[in-house]
Order: sequence, then structure tokens, then C-alpha cells
Amino acid sequence: MLLNLPLSRSELDRAAHLRSDETALAEMWQRAKIIELIDDQFRTRDEALDYVSPDVSGDRFFLGLDKAGTPYFAAHRRGLEANASGEFQTLRTIGKKLNDLEIGAAVHALALAQWHEIHQRCAKCGGPTEIGMAGAIRKCTSCAADHHPRTDPAIIVLVKDESDRILLGRQKVWPEKRFSTFAGFVEPGESFESTVIREVSEECGGQVISMNYLGSQPWPFPASIMIAYEAVISNPGTTKADGEEIEEIIWLDRNLLKTKVAAKELLLPPAISVARAMINSWYGSDALRDLATEESWRNVGR
Repeated sequence: MLLNLPLSRSELDRAAHLRSDETALAEMWQRAKIIELIDDQFRTRDEALDYVSPDVSGDRFFLGLDKAGTPYFAAHRRGLEANASGEFQTLRTIGKKLNDLEIGAAVHALALAQWHEIHQRCAKCGGPTEIGMAGAIRKCTSCAADHHPRTDPAIIVLVKDESDRILLGRQKVWPEKRFSTFAGFVEPGESFESTVIREVSEECGGQVISMNYLGSQPWPFPASIMIAYEAVISNPGTTKADGEEIEEIIWLDRNLLKTKVAAKELLLPPAISVARAMINSWYGSDALRDLATEESWRNVGR
């Protein structure tokens, strides 16, 4: 069965046919539920999104319609510290607390905001670009080229042996005692399956003999989608950390994992991550949800 991944939930119809209808967009804006982002943080209230009025400033992105036909937009601007009042939180902080509709809208909004932020210039001629299609593209004002948002695919894999133990690794940039699954970006001309084989070999020396697809989740930190697999390797006795990205590895059965987490000798990935969902699913109960409540992020996490 596929994993139930927190950031993959969405209830909005993206209604792409409305993105070029300026009259409809102007009318919808006036009655929309508008999510405000400043930099990469959302305006919130009581651990939920706090929708704002149509007079909010910033770039406007159309997100879609809910089942009742209510339009949703995002308004994005820069300068949180200098220009904002109220409560603002990152998606990493509030993601696990949002309902299905809100999390889908928030992931979409953040992904668009971050893409627009770093694509102010045309990749073809270097000219300035401007928002088009209600945020779905950027158009070059010099050569008229259209640029579409990009998503970088990355695999994330739960490595197992034939006894159903799991192998976790620790990166140097993570907080002390933090361990997680292995992951890496898909390279040009590479399939997801080939990436699994390569990344497992590179990071821990494992030789994959079988794999199963588990699901996918957008990861807008800033622009990835995580494609999840579990993979069985043939050589658990000779695995070792690569010493560069991964500095330490550990084999765990369910009892050892539970013991180490309870004793705070091991920190698991945060609740909204694909890695945590894979570990929870392998463990087979809700016990881990109650054991490891401390969130241990890095600057660029998975």
C-alpha cells in the first residue's frame, strides 16, 4: 500500500482554465480566501492559516477552487522582519497541523513563491521576467519566452535487509543523534530506479536486490518532489558510511529503534517528512508518534 504522506494531501481543483481569464481572476480575488506569505512564512492564527483581505499587497498567485467553488489565492512579498505584524510560521512548523485543504494550498503557494523569487531573469536572454497566467508562468519582457515552474525529483529510500531490519544514516549537518533514511536527486538521463541503486551504493555501499515504490510527496524547500522507495540490499554486513555526506549508519530492528528513541539516544525525522512516514509504516504502529515529539530540522532537510 502507498504511504499516507502529510504534504501530499490536497482538496483544491487547480482550475487551470481560469489562469488566463483576467476578468474572472479579478472577480474571484475580491471574494477569495487569500493566504499571505512574507518570505517563506505564512500568516497564521491558532495554528491554522489566517486568511487576509483583498487589499493585501504582494504578488498574486491563483491556487484553485474548493468543492464549493470558493477561490483560493496566495499573496507573496518580501521583508518579514521589517514590514510585517502578526504571527508568521514556516510550513515546516505548521504543516502537520493543517487540514487537507489547507496543506495542499500552502504547499502550492510556497512552491510558487519560491520559484518566482529566484526566476526574475530570463534563462534565454537575461532580460527581466514578469508574472503571467496568475502565477503559472513568468514571461520575459525582452524576448517573450515563457518560463514554467520546475520541480526537482529526488528519491528517498528506506534501506532494509532480508531480516526486515532498517538502515538509517546520519549527516554531519544534522542535529546530534538525528538519523534518517537515504536520499538524493535524480540526475539528468536517470530513472528513479537507477537513482535508488546509485544513491544506496554511494551513501552506504549497499547493493540493492529489490525495491518497492511507496509514494511521493512535494517538498517545497525549495523545489523538490520526493519519490519514496523501500529497497532490500544483499550485503548488510559490509555497509559503511561514505564519510562525506553520511558520517554514521546504524542497523535497527523494531525493539532497538523503540529503545533508542525512548532513551533519547536517537532522533527521528520530523512528522511531515517522507522519511518519518516510511519509518512509521515499517514500525507498524502509532507508538513512535508518541515517543519522538521533538522536531529536529536542518537548514535543508528531508
